[in-house]
Amino acid sequence: MTVVTGRTFKIRRARRRTVDVLLFVLIILVAVASAFPLVWMVLSSLKTPAESMQTPPVWLPGSPSLAVYGEVASVIDAGRSFWNSAVIATTATAGILVTSLMAGYAFAKYRFFGRDLLFAVLISTMFLPPIVTLIPLYRMVSAMELNASLIGVILPNLANAFGIFLMRQFIAGIPDDLIDAARVDGASELRIVFSVVAPSIIPAIAALALFAFVYHWNTYLWPLTILQGNTENYPIVISLSRLLSYNRGALNTNLVMAGATLAVLPPLVLFVFLQRFFVDSIVSAGVKG
Repeated sequence: MTVVTGRTFKIRRARRRTVDVLLFVLIILVAVASAFPLVWMVLSSLKTPAESMQTPPVWLPGSPSLAVYGEVASVIDAGRSFWNSAVIATTATAGILVTSLMAGYAFAKYRFFGRDLLFAVLISTMFLPPIVTLIPLYRMVSAMELNASLIGVILPNLANAFGIFLMRQFIAGIPDDLIDAARVDGASELRIVFSVVAPSIIPAIAALALFAFVYHWNTYLWPLTILQGNTENYPIVISLSRLLSYNRGALNTNLVMAGATLAVLPPLVLFVFLQRFFVDSIVSAGVKG
């Protein structure tokens, strides 16, 4: 039996404190490095054109002004672009949540021939680069005559292999007895999915909603390909490229930064509201693992 003396205990406690301090410093450094681009973008949007082009860089604006944000709306149709982005991101996210819940429930709780093989094929699609599927999806949407429309942008994104995988993993942890009890009470399968299963995995649903919304809010290549120059249906991410052409040799860097700041606000606000569920989903996955 090992006897821990007072001196040994103090040494161990000192080492533990040193490790904790180092970890805390490391976390602070990572947080600062991650937040720096966002902070620089906001500060640059408040500078004058001369300050934004000054060398060496000016860290803080001399006379902060929000006037450039009004200029963004005059250069691009910001309201229309934000509406298009909201429609694309919200509709695609809703579709992914519904299809992922239903498919995840089927893969987790149903027993049918070829289930594991079908699930493996589904997961393998996650390893395909998006550029590989760009031309086939474009030809499919063109065959349906949905070019240059928001429906053409949204339709191929109503289902997602990662979403199905995530829902399947969480739904598999729900006791079968709970589902069987709902069936004995006469609940239909759809009612079980949305009234029994969904409330049990709220953190996972919130995390998936956050991932899907941010991805489809920021997506650039697919909308640019399918909309074919129809500027009325451009989402905000594509409309921001017009600020670059308006920039006249980087003389209005503050204008570009202001547009980028406006574009990042909706996903940031959504994350603030869903961060608790997002952390809960990570903790739950870690405990199950």
